[in-house]
Amino acid sequence: MPSVKVPRKSTSTDMTPFVDIAFLILSFFMLATKFKPPEAVKVTTPHSVSSSQLKEQDAVLIEFDSSGKVYFTVNTKKSSDNSIKYDLIKGVNQAKNLGLTEGEMQNFVKNTTVGAPFSAIKQVLSLSADQRAKLKQPGIPVDTANNELATWIANAITAFQGHQLNYMVKGDNNAKYPSFKGVIEAFRANDQYKYQLITDPESAPYGTELYEIRQKNGGAKENE
Repeated sequence: MPSVKVPRKSTSTDMTPFVDIAFLILSFFMLATKFKPPEAVKVTTPHSVSSSQLKEQDAVLIEFDSSGKVYFTVNTKKSSDNSIKYDLIKGVNQAKNLGLTEGEMQNFVKNTTVGAPFSAIKQVLSLSADQRAKLKQPGIPVDTANNELATWIANAITAFQGHQLNYMVKGDNNAKYPSFKGVIEAFRANDQYKYQLITDPESAPYGTELYEIRQKNGGAKENE
């Protein structure tokens, strides 16, 4: 009896179900994946090589000296733009019930650098500009139990609404780590993770790309 040969046909696979599965898996990862939390702050040395300087901008400048005293300053693009500074100190006054007078708040607008706890802010702002220049302020508390710098940053964010606010940190070369940590914790308390470190610029190493760029720019000064 002759055998019957079954005609061979090419195998074909319907990929439609696989496309559906792929989109389901993609949707699952998009909805279930958590973004990587911010990395630990990298402590950089006070000296650095940079090809540019910080430009005039709306910014909060936080400084701490070798003894760990923290100071808070507000910079605006226009020296005449005092409404932001006024809104900031007004917000702090209301938040902490400092009882500042109109004149004391205007003193802050004229000279926004403060380096004292809230308990002493009224006394500091009651002084004249010359008296404040001679006064050795004790610094803003940034310890774990009482980080008052976080309140200043929170009110700065509110006052600068509608403006691009930048954060600059300037620390002494001999400052202890706890001061720097307290400043960073104040940023983290306000969900702010991007800031600029102000360092002492060094000369660009000979033969590097930055060195060649500076030479082409007419031998620009090395500290620029």
